[in-house]
Amino acid sequence: MTSIQLPGDADTIKRLSDSGFAIADEASMSLAIHEVYCGPDADHDTPSEKDHEQARSLMSSLQQALAALYPA
Repeated sequence: MTSIQLPGDADTIKRLSDSGFAIADEASMSLAIHEVYCGPDADHDTPSEKDHEQARSLMSSLQQALAALYPA
């Protein structure tokens, strides 16, 4: 499994993570989806286009939910 490389000064990201939040982009979200749904015994090592599509959809839904909870 590949991990996200955090910037040198990652205090904010660490505080968010410690509070139960996650920072994700399409690459990390599709990798997580691949790990959960395909598992370690999958016949392929990297996220498929379907994993990427699901990641984009999930992130869009999360962004909409957050915008409704925390309007600008």
